[in-house]
Amino acid sequence: MLKEFKQFINRGNIVDMAVGVIIGGAFTTLVKSFTTNLINPLLGLITGSDHPLSDLKLQIGRRLVFTYGEFLNDVVSFLITAFIVFLVVKFVNKTIIKPKQEAPKQPSDELVTLREIKDLLAEQNKQK
Repeated sequence: MLKEFKQFINRGNIVDMAVGVIIGGAFTTLVKSFTTNLINPLLGLITGSDHPLSDLKLQIGRRLVFTYGEFLNDVVSFLITAFIVFLVVKFVNKTIIKPKQEAPKQPSDELVTLREIKDLLAEQNKQK
């Protein structure tokens, strides 16, 4: 059982996936920090508010509080992450993964037949 587990762990796909998850977690932290520390103050400057975006909330009554600012923070973080992933995939598709080259088009059967007839006629004209 231990041997099978070792084989499972040593597969390339599992290791690649683990590295991707770790880098993804670090990247998520980086984007969250970027949004909180750079985007929020810029939005506060534009809107004239001293409060960061995450402090926006709607309070209804004493106990019901909707913290929509946190949600907006998460939306901005998601959009930044999605855009960067889009750029990475586009870069990989252009540079690393080469597009499949199309096979040369084969002439149609009619065209092949016409060429054969033309060659036969040309050969007959030479014999005369």
